[in-house]
Amino acid sequence: MTQFRFAALAALTLLASLPATAAEVDAKAGYVLTLGGLNIASMKVDLKDDGTSYKLDLSANVAGLGAVVASGTAKASSSGSSTGNKLRSSAFSLHTRANGDTFDVDVTFAGGDVGSFKVEPPIIDNYDRVPLERRHLTGVGDFLSAFVIKGGTLDKSLCDRKAGIFTGVERFNIAMRFAGMDEATSARTGYQGPVVLCSVDYNPVSGHFTSSDITNYLADSDRIVIWYAPLGTTGYFIPYRVLLGTNMGDLSMVLTGLSF
Repeated sequence: MTQFRFAALAALTLLASLPATAAEVDAKAGYVLTLGGLNIASMKVDLKDDGTSYKLDLSANVAGLGAVVASGTAKASSSGSSTGNKLRSSAFSLHTRANGDTFDVDVTFAGGDVGSFKVEPPIIDNYDRVPLERRHLTGVGDFLSAFVIKGGTLDKSLCDRKAGIFTGVERFNIAMRFAGMDEATSARTGYQGPVVLCSVDYNPVSGHFTSSDITNYLADSDRIVIWYAPLGTTGYFIPYRVLLGTNMGDLSMVLTGLSF
């Protein structure tokens, strides 16, 4: 179950994002997730935006990979305000199912702070879990809307951003920086054209376990990168590809289809 949640949360945290605009938007995207070159999951993301508020729904089917990643399903939803220069979440939910076990998270936000959160089954506070403190629940958003890039141009400035994220279990921060320009050329993907490559630094704050190999690996990794592509001429940018180096091989997600 731990490996499945990691795959689902990693994919959600880094890959599942779509933009919102001042005009009405009805966008759909498809992604394929691979580990070590083997397909382990497919993902669909739907966004509806009426110009002032958004609803973002994600569904994933995980085929699994032996004892590494369990097969199952994941669904996530984020909703809130789409005015201003980014999405501002008011509610987030996550539901995963694998091997007959379920995991559910519900979080509410208000003004960039956590209003309430519930996790089922509850996370057991072992001795090595870093305590969540109230101050860690301020200045945060959910991990579906955290990677939206609204406005700007397709250049190095696109990567100049930081975010605090609360998953319902953990608080962590991310910082992105420019890593280069590139060109998406594969006809098998959902976009061909120029992309901006951003590297991502992951900094765990609280709620995680100090003995967690996954958390420690992500914190030490210098191979978390996102290629951003423009969503047509809307002035918004979405992940074209995400790559995370792991000791089991590269965890990668690629945009395979897009309509808006």
